[in-house]
Amino acid sequence: MGSLSRRKKRLIMLAADGLGIPLALWIALSLVSGALQPPFSGVEWLYLASLLTSVPIFFRMGLYRAALRYLGHKAVLAVLTGVTVSVALLAMLTLVSPRLSVPLTALPIYWAFALLYVGGTRYVARSLLNRRAHSGAPRVVIYGAGEAGQLLAAALSQSGRYQPIGFIDDNAALHGSIVHGLEVFARAVLPKLVNNEGVNAVLLALPSLTRQRRQEIIKAIEPLCLMVQTVPDHSDIVSGTAMIDDVRDVHPGDLLGRDPVPPNHQLLDACIRGKVVMVTGAGGSIGAELCRQILRLEPAQLLLFEISELALYNIERELKAQLAVENLSASFVGLLGNVHQRERFKDVLELYSVHTIYHAAAYKHVPIVQQNVLEGIHNNIFGTWNAAAAALDTGVETFVLISTDKAVNPTSVMGATKRFAELVLQGLQTRAPHTRFCVVRFGNVLGSSGSVVPLFREQIARGGPVTVTHPDVMRYFMTIPEAAQLVLQAGSMGKGGDVFVLDMGKPVRIADLARRLIKLMGFTVRDEENPHGEIAIEYIGLRPAEKLFEELLIGSNVTGTEHSMIMRAMEHSVPWQQLEQVLDDLSSALGRFDCEQAHALLVQTVAEYRPTGEIHDRIWGRRAALGRGAVANITSLENRRPRVTKLPHSPTGQ
Repeated sequence: MGSLSRRKKRLIMLAADGLGIPLALWIALSLVSGALQPPFSGVEWLYLASLLTSVPIFFRMGLYRAALRYLGHKAVLAVLTGVTVSVALLAMLTLVSPRLSVPLTALPIYWAFALLYVGGTRYVARSLLNRRAHSGAPRVVIYGAGEAGQLLAAALSQSGRYQPIGFIDDNAALHGSIVHGLEVFARAVLPKLVNNEGVNAVLLALPSLTRQRRQEIIKAIEPLCLMVQTVPDHSDIVSGTAMIDDVRDVHPGDLLGRDPVPPNHQLLDACIRGKVVMVTGAGGSIGAELCRQILRLEPAQLLLFEISELALYNIERELKAQLAVENLSASFVGLLGNVHQRERFKDVLELYSVHTIYHAAAYKHVPIVQQNVLEGIHNNIFGTWNAAAAALDTGVETFVLISTDKAVNPTSVMGATKRFAELVLQGLQTRAPHTRFCVVRFGNVLGSSGSVVPLFREQIARGGPVTVTHPDVMRYFMTIPEAAQLVLQAGSMGKGGDVFVLDMGKPVRIADLARRLIKLMGFTVRDEENPHGEIAIEYIGLRPAEKLFEELLIGSNVTGTEHSMIMRAMEHSVPWQQLEQVLDDLSSALGRFDCEQAHALLVQTVAEYRPTGEIHDRIWGRRAALGRGAVANITSLENRRPRVTKLPHSPTGQ
């Protein structure tokens, strides 16, 4: 029946009703009379009348237009109304027509049989269609028999994407009951359902549950190696950005089990509401999330500054959809540009009268920057300096640098360049009476581009192996929305030259994270204890300049702030006059493509920098391999890089 056209299905339903409704009346009359041939006169017309009083009403209420697979409560109402009106009209005909000698007691029986027949045939047909649609679909249990779970069960019964076997719920009062045609079980029964019913996935229908409670449930399911997915967040369902059956992989934040601290709205508003705000690197993971949250705080205008055309296109399209869905009145402008073009950047700041800048544009991938030393220095140090100096020249109120835990006691070029950028802001602050410069430093964000979670998911989907650098490597993690929200609040607390550090909680062992993801995607780990497992973890060794453990503080001089998850670090700085000379020398080294000298200046200026091994810059290595005689064949960058523009010395500056 599933292959028939909708028109043919309607004709079949109409023919079935044309036979079944008179049959229901005949059964009712036979039961009342006690004979197969009812001894009542004029009943032949009554059979025709039963059709004329019911079928048009079914048509009117859309019963023949409804798709069988998606019959719901409206179809039940149509059947009930049609049959009831039909009985009422037949009763009126019986009372007003002396030719009809039919007892009224037959009509309630007819009502019951007609209701069972019309409704029952459709639900039997729906069950057959759904069973056919579900054949081969993953057999799942829904964790949570509340409203979200029931809506999910209804949606899945229609879509055919999964075949629900039952509910799991922690409420003992529901155990053994039937909800939406499915039995509710205790969590302890889940292993039996896996073995006896072939359940291979759990769908979490708990959109309002705290993250800590969700992690407890996920940990309890993990040993079964079932695929675990979840319904969208409650806010996404309410806003209409997601449907209840848009099940997705477990949110990275659920792996941490840490509930976000409610924001301080006064801190969120201080640098944003009613102000012109710019985000550099607006298309990156952190930059994009900053833009999403800033729009909700009603800035006068949001400027998206991005060097990548594709990244700018994607974030513009997303923010347009956000404005429509969330009914926001804020506006934004997308700008292609490069912070290395300082004069143009200054023009942008002046033309739009920017009040606040969140500088998220940077190279952040440790191995890539390690192999491209000069470009890392150019982008992370000079890019930050150009943007900050332009902000200083144009009277921007607040400039916030997004930094990283890799800037603390760095062993990599990337970490050293980010620490140098922090020193630049601290130095500029001594010459900035009207602009507040501050740094917000935090660790890895889960789910960002280049982070381990998307990489692990991709490797697991391909069948493995999952690659981890070292069994003992550990990292601090935070979700992207949580980090962005804390950045916005920290920026409001800056007095000038501050370094804020986010409380990242406890560090996570990467190997343990890999094991959890393998199990939550429904696979078993292949190791010495389980040689027949499905996905192996392969240890490939630490990458150049990679550390086993990351740190968040240089020293231990740290104070609290008005936010429980934001600390203020009291760290040493470099006098601006000294730093300015280093920048001048560094610019000359970049112009000569002198990687060795540039790296030496980096080591000299960042006191905590402890490089591991030799320089790995690929262009530098290629140049050395060709020999000094080949230098002339390499394009000189001396005249192509922006030269240092020295700021006038403040009488009271360093």
